[in-house]
Amino acid sequence: MKHWLMTGVLMAGASFATGASAQANGNDPANPLITDKWNFRPLIVVTPDAGQPAYRHLRQQLDRTQAQFDDRDMLLYTIEGESGTRHGRPMTAYETKALLDAVDVSPEQGVTTILIGKDGGKKVQLQGEVDLQEIYATIDRMPMRQAGDD
Repeated sequence: MKHWLMTGVLMAGASFATGASAQANGNDPANPLITDKWNFRPLIVVTPDAGQPAYRHLRQQLDRTQAQFDDRDMLLYTIEGESGTRHGRPMTAYETKALLDAVDVSPEQGVTTILIGKDGGKKVQLQGEVDLQEIYATIDRMPMRQAGDD
């Protein structure tokens, strides 16, 4: 009986540790990037607040280049303080935290822009001012884009 009980405790502990490890590696089921893999190139913009000049400038660039953004199968995530959106729709606090954990960024770090490839890997991470044309050029050099597989 003791052997069976100890085996159960060990298995429960292993399951807990595996779950915690999965969450730390971005595999948290609440992480919205999981559903984007192979479908979109997420652009994640994290800022302490919407009033940051670098953030406002990036939003203006996005407005002016929406067709280029869409042509590259991109999807916009914004996190302003503790509030997150995916493609303009609010995310839950849990989804927002899971996304921040997956990319290992915090709003307190200032304006941070991250490009995630369709393969789910982090391709670019920039602080402060960003030139969207450079991000578009980075995407255009990606093998999937050049092969026309997107």
